[in-house]
Amino acid sequence: MRQLARQLAQAVPVLLIVAVLTFFLMHLLPGDPASVIAGPEASKEAVAQIRTQLGLDLPLHEQLLVWFGHLARGDLGRSLVLNQPVTEAVLERLPVTMSLALVSFALTLPLGIAAGVLAACFRNTWFDAFVMLMALIGVSAPSFWIAILSVLLFSVSLQWLPSAGYVPIAQGLWPWFAALLQPAFILALFQIGFLARITRSAMLDVLDQDFIRTARAKGVSEWKTISKHAFRNTLIPVVTVCGIIFSLLVGGSVVIEQVFALPGIGRLIVQAIIGRDYPVVQGTLLLLGFVFVLLNLAIDVLYTLVDPRVRYG
Repeated sequence: MRQLARQLAQAVPVLLIVAVLTFFLMHLLPGDPASVIAGPEASKEAVAQIRTQLGLDLPLHEQLLVWFGHLARGDLGRSLVLNQPVTEAVLERLPVTMSLALVSFALTLPLGIAAGVLAACFRNTWFDAFVMLMALIGVSAPSFWIAILSVLLFSVSLQWLPSAGYVPIAQGLWPWFAALLQPAFILALFQIGFLARITRSAMLDVLDQDFIRTARAKGVSEWKTISKHAFRNTLIPVVTVCGIIFSLLVGGSVVIEQVFALPGIGRLIVQAIIGRDYPVVQGTLLLLGFVFVLLNLAIDVLYTLVDPRVRYG
């Protein structure tokens, strides 16, 4: 517990760095939020008045101190464009992004691990080469290009799945799943290839160990040798990668949400960047950074369950 508390304390400066970098990077973008809010027909006096009301006329360091003052009170600020609190805007869209990430993660785990284990068991065969080729394609192909091709095939030509939009789970399990299946699978393609390559590498290292040869020499069945002895010893790197993968799925849904018009956090960030909505971008990225920290802590806890040799003081 002390180790976990120490890691949580170490995450605080990381979040502060993320907050500062996000703040200054947003202000480096060209454009003025006051001009966007006022509209193209507004006079310079009206734009200047809006800048004063929003505090945008203050020096950057003063704006940063004001924002940190709000953060200390648990306030992420108010959207300049949506005219609602940032926390409220994020919570409205969080179910969409989390649903997409969870469905994508549920597809990634069995497909990626199974492909990696089977490729390791049949190393240097046509099956191994085929799996690694598919993994390479999944890692290399642009997600937006695959998404467009998928929409043309499964939504326009075959009409099996909806082309865009989101259906809340309260309106039915199958409509919710059907709306997410296509974007979730495309989002998972990169991660499936990544997980398959990591799992294969870890399995090959374990299969070359002496205890595996001993188990085979004692007449232990190949299935039991692979499932009980080999695979269990690959779980540490696999668990580590799975935590990273889920983080990437949550944070990497920006393109997919744009292509499939999903009203999630990724699309909110893109719209906020276009509209120079500083509080939304800053608050959302800070929340995502906090989620990544929590996921890393969860991985550390899983270590103690996967490998009894790992203990925290």
